[in-house]
Formats: sequence, C-alpha cells, structure tokens
Amino acid sequence: MIPHPRGPYPKERRYPRFKLQFPVSLSLASQEAVRELKAITRNVSIGGLLRSTSDYIPPHTQLSFTMEVRRSGSSRPLRLVGEGDVVRVEPLGPGLGFAVAIECKHPIAEIEDHLPAAS
Repeated sequence: MIPHPRGPYPKERRYPRFKLQFPVSLSLASQEAVRELKAITRNVSIGGLLRSTSDYIPPHTQLSFTMEVRRSGSSRPLRLVGEGDVVRVEPLGPGLGFAVAIECKHPIAEIEDHLPAAS
C-alpha cells in the first residue's frame, strides 16, 4: 500500500473515480430508528462514492443508498440502489461539514454506462 499524502489510504484505486454530482439519499440505523440523509455526490465510481454532508457519520457505519443518475436523452433519472460501508470521514472545515467516503458492498455495474470514458 502506498501512503496517501493526507492519510494511510491507497494511492491507486480499484475503480476510476469521476467528478460527478448526483442526488443521493442515505439510510442508516441510528438508535433504534432509521436516519435519512440527502446530499449530492462529489465523485462516483463503480465501487463507491464520496459525498459532502453537514452530518457526521462514523467510519464503519453500514448504510443503504439511492442515487439518481441523470441520463442524456432521457427526462427521467435512473435510480440506483446499493449498500455500503463508510470507509473514511474528513472534516471540510469549520461549518462546512464532512466528506464521507462510502465503499459499495457490490460494484454498481449499472452506472458504468453513465460514466465518462476514462482517459
């Protein structure tokens, strides 16, 4: 594993990441209730997503998500549903919230047709 300049994260990732912004809704269990959070992704890959939120979500939290992917040529978004684990949380600064990295339990193969070609 190659150390990341901002932490002990691998430099090379399993899947390429794309700077795409899609609406995403997260559901996680919180003290005997289901907690729903909405946000916009910061980047997306077949294996995970990074999103910003004002709410702190602890690392290793298991959650489910629904992401709306806008397709060119269609007026209706594609809804993708998955499950994942929070693998990293980084503060964005005072009053700016947190960047939350989510690793998917299963690759989101359906999104592949909606990502730009890797250069």
